Amino acid sequence: MKRYDAVVGSGPNGLSAAIAMAQAGRSVVVREAADTLGGGMRSEELTLPGFLHDVCSIVHPLAVSSPFFRTLPLEEHGLEWVHSPACLAHPFDDGSVALLERSLEETGATLGPDGRAWKKLLGRWVDRWLVLAEDVLGPLEFPDHPFMLAHFGLYGLRPAYSLARSSFEGDRARALFAGNAAHSMVPLTRSPTSAFGLTLAAAGHAVGWPIARGGSQSIANALAAHLRSLGGEIVTGAPVENIDELQGTHTILLDLTPRQVLRIAGHRLSGRYRRALERYRYGAGSFKMDWALSEPIPWRNPECRRAATVHLGGTLDEIAASEAAPLAGEVPEKPFVLLVQPTLFDPSRAPTGKQSAWAYCHVPFGNDVDMTEAIEAQIERFAPGFRDVVIARSTMNPSALERHNPNLVGGDISAGAMMLRQVFFRPALQRVPYATPVDGLYVCSASTPPGGAVHGMCGYYAARAALGRQITAPES
Repeated sequence: MKRYDAVVGSGPNGLSAAIAMAQAGRSVVVREAADTLGGGMRSEELTLPGFLHDVCSIVHPLAVSSPFFRTLPLEEHGLEWVHSPACLAHPFDDGSVALLERSLEETGATLGPDGRAWKKLLGRWVDRWLVLAEDVLGPLEFPDHPFMLAHFGLYGLRPAYSLARSSFEGDRARALFAGNAAHSMVPLTRSPTSAFGLTLAAAGHAVGWPIARGGSQSIANALAAHLRSLGGEIVTGAPVENIDELQGTHTILLDLTPRQVLRIAGHRLSGRYRRALERYRYGAGSFKMDWALSEPIPWRNPECRRAATVHLGGTLDEIAASEAAPLAGEVPEKPFVLLVQPTLFDPSRAPTGKQSAWAYCHVPFGNDVDMTEAIEAQIERFAPGFRDVVIARSTMNPSALERHNPNLVGGDISAGAMMLRQVFFRPALQRVPYATPVDGLYVCSASTPPGGAVHGMCGYYAARAALGRQITAPES
């Protein structure tokens, strides 16, 4: 029999691992349990026919920042990035709005007294963001740019709440930064939440916060097409229940979180490593909503229509309270809502003249509380009359998200809590985080460094480890 390498799972990291293996001349087969490839990059008609919604990921600043993706000819395989004029809008109760623009100066103009302070904090990394990203989106190894990363770490390791208060005087800049940091799904009073805020804000200024034309499925399809062009194979509707099924393989790479790794490979794992996976901590869950709309969202401040992404959470203190609740097992009364209005900039996702919207908030792990009313109340707070333009809605609680994609354990879209230790040492404390005690078996999911988001770097570094090469960033 022909020997090959097997990748279990076709999310961004599974496909990236397979591409890296194929680039090295290896024969690769990707096994995907679902009938459609893509994992967290899938797009489906969740509300009404003709309305295409992204089931999980939708906005991709780290995909366009990815040192690995930037080496791949994904545009040749149909991927087109769509940028809104502003990256992000953050409205307030008084009708004002803070905007994350590509320009530092234009961003500062929306921040009242903090325009200069915003430029001082972010400007030091924006011009060299793609260089810094090589280390930020990597494992805990000696960095390629140690002084730059150390400087970033001085700020990034601080809790976002304290950095926002010490850096800015006014509510607008504090809240804009807090909303970026809240993507960590970790209380803003904990380290290293500032790193998330700085990363997303710097990426926005440097490369933007784009969506993929036609939905995030386009990213998965482009990665898959490139893999096939290298001779790799993908088999969908082919779940792996036990790694012993994968006979004749050189190497197995699992785009799975620790719970699934234990389920299919636990019988082959040593006691110490197995116990580490059993202790692995998942983070907050998510409650996800999609809407089919008769017209654009009626924002009180029309500047919100300049941005694909809108953060709804009010002030720094409100966002901090919302993000502290889930890990304490509490449901936030006024949830911080991350909303995207893709059809303003990509009309291919909805019938002519119609619009769609996508949003989620954070809830306790595995808690299936219905957040529909709370989420829509937050939208109405800044866009009175929103419910009047809703034609249909789709909701997915943590259980529904996990049924759709088993890697979303308990609704955790980050594949594990991004607490300080688990940022660097996931899924276990060891020198090569992708390796397991089983010869030829590796983990390549977002449960390995650098963690969640669509960037493919977990898969790339897992493949490098499997190939026995030095774990370094790709040449871009």
